[in-house]
Amino acid sequence: MKHIRNFCIIAHIDHGKSTLADRLLEYTKTIQVTEGQMLDDMDLEKERGITIKSHAIQMEYKYKGETYILNLIDTPGHVDFSYEVSRSIAACEGALLVVDASQGVQAQTISNLYMAIENDLEIIPVMNKCDMASAMPEQVEDEIIDLLGCKRTEIIRASARTGMGVEEILQAIVERVPAPEGDPDAPLQALIFDSVFNSFRGIIAYFKIINGSIRTGDKVKFFNTGKEYDADEIGVLKMDFVAKDTLSAGNVGYIMSGIKTSTEVKVGDTITHVNRPCSNAIAGFQESKPMVFAGVYPIETEDFEDLRSSLEKLQLNDASLSFMPESSLALGFGFRCGFLGLLHMEIVQERLDREFDMSVITTVPNVQYMVYDKQGNVIEVHNPSGMPDLTLIDHIEEPYIDASIITTTEYIGPIMTLCLDKRGELVKQQFISGNRVELYFKLPLGEIVIDFYDKLKSISKGYASFDYHPCGFRPSKLIKLDILLNGEPVDALSTLTHVDNAYDLGRRMCEKLKELIPRQQFDIAIQAAIGSKIIARETIKQVRKDVIAKCYGGDVSRKRKLLEKQKKGKKRMKQIGNVEVPQKAFLAVLKLD
Repeated sequence: MKHIRNFCIIAHIDHGKSTLADRLLEYTKTIQVTEGQMLDDMDLEKERGITIKSHAIQMEYKYKGETYILNLIDTPGHVDFSYEVSRSIAACEGALLVVDASQGVQAQTISNLYMAIENDLEIIPVMNKCDMASAMPEQVEDEIIDLLGCKRTEIIRASARTGMGVEEILQAIVERVPAPEGDPDAPLQALIFDSVFNSFRGIIAYFKIINGSIRTGDKVKFFNTGKEYDADEIGVLKMDFVAKDTLSAGNVGYIMSGIKTSTEVKVGDTITHVNRPCSNAIAGFQESKPMVFAGVYPIETEDFEDLRSSLEKLQLNDASLSFMPESSLALGFGFRCGFLGLLHMEIVQERLDREFDMSVITTVPNVQYMVYDKQGNVIEVHNPSGMPDLTLIDHIEEPYIDASIITTTEYIGPIMTLCLDKRGELVKQQFISGNRVELYFKLPLGEIVIDFYDKLKSISKGYASFDYHPCGFRPSKLIKLDILLNGEPVDALSTLTHVDNAYDLGRRMCEKLKELIPRQQFDIAIQAAIGSKIIARETIKQVRKDVIAKCYGGDVSRKRKLLEKQKKGKKRMKQIGNVEVPQKAFLAVLKLD
């Protein structure tokens, strides 16, 4: 065990984690790096240049005549995937904190660092991209020292692109990161920190052994679900699966036991032996908190069961996704899904399309409201179609959150303006260190669901980390805003919004839909309505054929007659024609600004 080191790489988005991982793999001769970001194997990750999923891989490194086994877990940097990071941290004893030498310490760096410190990880600060012309090594070193309170000599200057400092990083991992502690002879305790679905082998769970050891063929059980399995194959994770006969405490590996049903594997569960079980489960990581709820519906209603199994398989790979069945008037049966943010929602949608070939419609995201009627009954409302009639409602309560935002002093003004525009109340502000300040707000959750995060990131140039905790419900003046196409309400576009925002939102939605809905052979009226009152309208003009082209000269009554005939045809068409709303329109409503 003293030759094992488990570590992860944490950083803000785009500070060079995956490139550094490539260099480490290349340097330890684990693989030939043929293209950039070898661990990001999803097409989506390659296209967008971001890490979505944390990846585990084992390396061997010779140091002072001894061979060490290094288990690396590469993590995402985007805040929407911070749950992945919390799981990786739970399986490690040390972390490389990567900071970009040209950008300095940023929001996600801080929040990921706090997560690592809470789990007592040994932090090795690495300053990446030191070869760039725009690098400010002295200044960034000061920031890191401020943040960590470490010595200047402990910070490793590196460049993942050129390979500078990689040798030092590997030595620091061996010397500074503690070996895992655990008793190989105790009853087996292994934490499941990830799982994937393989269409031939069933579900493969990734685990870290805390105590005990496991052999191929052992009878094991999952602590929380109580289900028993045979360990058909166990092994370690290189670029492919490498089978082993036995794994003992401190190791990171995988288990295949032919599990078919996805609900039986819970990330954060404990694996133990059937005949010699451990007395208690390992404290897993915190449950993920969905920020955004949206309905996901199959385009063809008969694909409902396929969508369910696709979501279950996707949930194995991404445990922060939660869903439950619901139905809607316009869209039929579907699921109400909880996501960690808008990027997460977009990625899930893309993955459903690419990996499972499921085309889905996603509704406008929202939160849950408590509706009190005049008899004093309470109804939980998740989507606008469940709202009772306005005349029956006494008052509506919406969920509020306690939000804390860490930023630098220069962005306090714009951030306060943003939060106050979102109906927030400033509770207090306090200075942390240097020019960093923490702002505390009470905000309605419904206001931050759609685009708050993206706006916060853009006005603070990415330097604002945002964290929140629910703090109960408060009464609020909310109304249901409907969108009508040719007088017919479109269920998926209706939203619940505050009275003050309704007129503005209705107008903007109509304008946006006018751009996105293709022209038809008849006029399309797009209207925004509150109850029976229309508050905004746009018209998409019809596509017309020039019926009077064949008239040259002659009496005007002939032209009139042809135009009247065309007008009657258009009117008939409008009665039977239906308007197809493209998927782009549903998504565009989220990005109105």
